[in-house]
Amino acid sequence: MIFRKPLKLLFYLCLLIVVLLLGYRSYLNLFMRDFKGLHTDQVERIHQQVSADEAFSFAVVGNINNSVGIFEERIVPAINASGIDFMVSAGNAVSGGGEDKYRALYGTLSHLDVPYLLTFGAHEYEDFGSFRFYDHFGPHFYSIRAGSSRLIFLDSTGKTPWQWQIRWLNDLLNQDSSKARILFIGHPPLEPSENAPFDQKDDYLAPPAFRTALLREIDEHNIDLVFSANLSLYAEETRGDTTFITTGGAGGLVLNNNTSFYHYVRVNVGADGSLNHALHRLEVGQHPILKRLESLWFFIYSLFYAGYLNFILVVAVFAAIAIKLYTTIFIGKDYYPDYDLDPAPWLEKPLRVALFTNNYLPFIGGVPISIERLRRGLEQLGDHVLVVAPRYKDQPEREHNVLRIPSLLAMGEKREFRLANIFLARIRKRVRAFKPDLIHLHHPFWLGSLGLFMARRLNVPAIYTYHTRLEHYAHFVPLPGMLFRNLISHALIKRFANKCDGVIVPTYSTEEYLRMIGVKTPTFVQPTGIEYQRFQDVTAESVQSLRDRLALQDEKVFISVSRLSNEKNIDFMIEAIDTLREQTTVPFRFLMIGDGHQRDRLQGKIDELGLGRHVTLVGAVPPDEMAIWYRLGDAFLFASKSETQGMVILEAMAAGLPVVAVRSSGIEDVVRHGVNGFKTPEKQDQWLASVQRLLEDDALRHELASQALAFARDFSVEQFSKDIRSIYATTLALVAKKRQRRFRE
Repeated sequence: MIFRKPLKLLFYLCLLIVVLLLGYRSYLNLFMRDFKGLHTDQVERIHQQVSADEAFSFAVVGNINNSVGIFEERIVPAINASGIDFMVSAGNAVSGGGEDKYRALYGTLSHLDVPYLLTFGAHEYEDFGSFRFYDHFGPHFYSIRAGSSRLIFLDSTGKTPWQWQIRWLNDLLNQDSSKARILFIGHPPLEPSENAPFDQKDDYLAPPAFRTALLREIDEHNIDLVFSANLSLYAEETRGDTTFITTGGAGGLVLNNNTSFYHYVRVNVGADGSLNHALHRLEVGQHPILKRLESLWFFIYSLFYAGYLNFILVVAVFAAIAIKLYTTIFIGKDYYPDYDLDPAPWLEKPLRVALFTNNYLPFIGGVPISIERLRRGLEQLGDHVLVVAPRYKDQPEREHNVLRIPSLLAMGEKREFRLANIFLARIRKRVRAFKPDLIHLHHPFWLGSLGLFMARRLNVPAIYTYHTRLEHYAHFVPLPGMLFRNLISHALIKRFANKCDGVIVPTYSTEEYLRMIGVKTPTFVQPTGIEYQRFQDVTAESVQSLRDRLALQDEKVFISVSRLSNEKNIDFMIEAIDTLREQTTVPFRFLMIGDGHQRDRLQGKIDELGLGRHVTLVGAVPPDEMAIWYRLGDAFLFASKSETQGMVILEAMAAGLPVVAVRSSGIEDVVRHGVNGFKTPEKQDQWLASVQRLLEDDALRHELASQALAFARDFSVEQFSKDIRSIYATTLALVAKKRQRRFRE
């Protein structure tokens, strides 16, 4: 515990350094003064400084690589003090072609007291840097006259066709009258006799045809000096009358030995065109004892392409990683739930609970029905409940402790989905006045987000019930379906759940899903309750009355309850029923209870298949009548894969109906295969075979019906409310213990 706070402080300090340095890079890109066509100004300065009949000198540097520590702080001052007339980069002035690299280079070059020219090299080209070079400096290949000499710059990256450059070079030199000719090309045309460290095949001039043609032009037109970069060394070779120099020590990666070292080259040009050059080596690591250590240091320093800011950035990132690893490895963590909790103080007194939901009665759905049952159950136990929910057109006129919020937007074919106006101040005022002990959230966004905000402001725990698999609702979201389904939905659930103090899930398979996506909040498995007794109180007379109203004769009746929406997989069942009627002689009817935006399309499909005698879209049924409709059936059919529990399945079992369902996370823990029903893969032939067994085998159907009824008995609303209240008390105890621990620290 002694080390936790300092390490945590150091960790966030490192993160702050990273953020500040990234902000500096953003500043270079967004706020630094723009610059365009710099070579135009530089050439003009050179012409003003170097007259036609006078001697002059210039420095050549290669592989600057945005180095601050070597180039800006060591080489630039040396060049400024040397009395030379201008500087030339032989290539790789930047460490990459990104905009931040070019802007950083511009800042570095501003420290020069003399004009400069750049060769378009491999690093200038990469990361889409070619257009930035052209915009900020000028063409990729060009030529200027300086005094009695001609300076020629070629593009060796492949951006400009080499055949065009050779033709241009030949035409240029055929008309040229200069006394000295110096060529700059980023990739070396010749391989040095020394071993170049870390060199690759593509570090040299390619293709071979370009190399051959260029060497021919060099020989034919008496080019005196050829400068290249791209290798981390200094190499010099004479071929005919031409000296080839590879210079790669102006700040990039070097080994600091006799071949690879920091340097620049000074070129002196006489009035008569005579040339001589001198190597200026930057003395680094000369102490005999520390030479090896300093060589290693400068190797590491150069590895990050120097510059104190880049180096600090890398160090800060690694330091943050090291601290995080230290806390992970050396500071003990208890991954088991805290069982040393005493929820008794909260179980012994009435609780005040605010429920936040994006939909509620009279909207018919699993979530609103579950919330209503929880509200009634908690109130029967003596608790005080406030429901915060959207306003609906046909809602009850008088409601006890329900705060209705007007909508900003209504969506869906029947405007069933309401986007409540969460910005109203009266919501916060009413919730504060209610003084909740705990806030229970039923959706991970909108009103759920407001509820989480209120919980933090009121300093009370927030519990979230994971009702819905959001990834199956991508068709409702104005975003690319795959993006929402595979990334956004899971990230949204993870982020929201980890901000809460507890998460309630209806099944163990759902709990496993939350753990897989990274939810670390304490999780409680608690199936939603059903009004079990209501299904037992249904009379045979009311069922027969409904049967007569529907003109049912001796048909077996299949029931399904679902919103008519894409994610409920209703087409799968209709197509299976179409096949079933051809395979059985037992008369049957399939009653699909529920409404939704797909109703007209599904009815059209039923009509097209000629299933009017076998399939009926019943529409919405009032909640008070649902028990009778369930008891009308002989079996319950379900194919949705978007459920977290499938409350309608438990209700069907409470009515004594065996179930046939498609395997999914919400079904796996409820349907016991061969005991209270069948669960199959999403394969129509297997699902249909199970349906046909229940249709034709009366003994099997009665056996599974009896076992389904027994299974549902354990999920009464009364028991559900008591279990939820126990979860509330446990969470309150856990939060209180955490607060005491923080207070002691």
